[in-house]
Amino acid sequence: MSSDLLVNSSAMTALLALNQTQQSLNTYENQVSTGLAISGAKDNAAYWSIATSMSSQVDSLNAVSSALSESAALLSTMNTALQQTVTVVNNIKTDLQTADNLVNTGDTTDLAKTQSDINSQIQSLLSLGQSTNVNGVNFLMASSTATVNLLASYNPTSGAQFITIDTGSTTALFNTASTAATSGILGATGAASGLSVLNFNVSGATAGAIANMLTDINTVLNSVTSAGSVVGAAQNNVTEQQNFISNLTDSLTSAVGSLVDADMNQASTKISALQVQQQLGVQALSIANSNTQLILKLFGQ
Repeated sequence: MSSDLLVNSSAMTALLALNQTQQSLNTYENQVSTGLAISGAKDNAAYWSIATSMSSQVDSLNAVSSALSESAALLSTMNTALQQTVTVVNNIKTDLQTADNLVNTGDTTDLAKTQSDINSQIQSLLSLGQSTNVNGVNFLMASSTATVNLLASYNPTSGAQFITIDTGSTTALFNTASTAATSGILGATGAASGLSVLNFNVSGATAGAIANMLTDINTVLNSVTSAGSVVGAAQNNVTEQQNFISNLTDSLTSAVGSLVDADMNQASTKISALQVQQQLGVQALSIANSNTQLILKLFGQ
């Protein structure tokens, strides 16, 4: 067996094996520290690209989920207001029926009290119109924009999808929350009485005038109920979309994990084995380097 002082092949081979072991050890230690088997394109370009695309879609869906939560809050507030509106309008209807009975029996002394209660109910309606505001949005107030689009979903191919609500003709109670309102369910002039609900007045009214008000109040009740149905349908739609977005997000997140997440049990086992291999490599390198020391003994050193 020959020895070479300039080139120690055994030591070079041992060093190469030790470096390879160290690289593998670094790879698995990185997996344990990051939890990722594929943390960049260099690890697996195809899987990294697919996972990055799906992660971007998850981010978009999270934004949609936040928008849906806001839409749900808006619709819930609106629905509560419409339900309360039905209650208040029914109270006005009861007052009109009381007034109708008083006029038909010839006892008009309490009409002023009845009108006072109607005025109180009208103020309640106006208060509802002014307070049904979420983040600067009030669906009960008609505006120049007749429709409101609520973000429902998003996908990279077709883009954003919306739930559309017709506020101008189907859900708005006023165009302004005051007795000067001229449009909306409560602000519009009644076909029978020539008055809006916000301007009903039974003081000095005839039986015929009160009967016309009763006709109009029934029309208003039907319109408010229909508005509630529109909002209720939109609420159901939003809830369905929230469930769909949640399930889709979970599926995509799981898919991303299956592509890039590290197997922690495997990684920890590999680290233990590689650490032993590293120790053996150091010993092998030490032995290979010690071979050259034997040459000195040939010269009596």
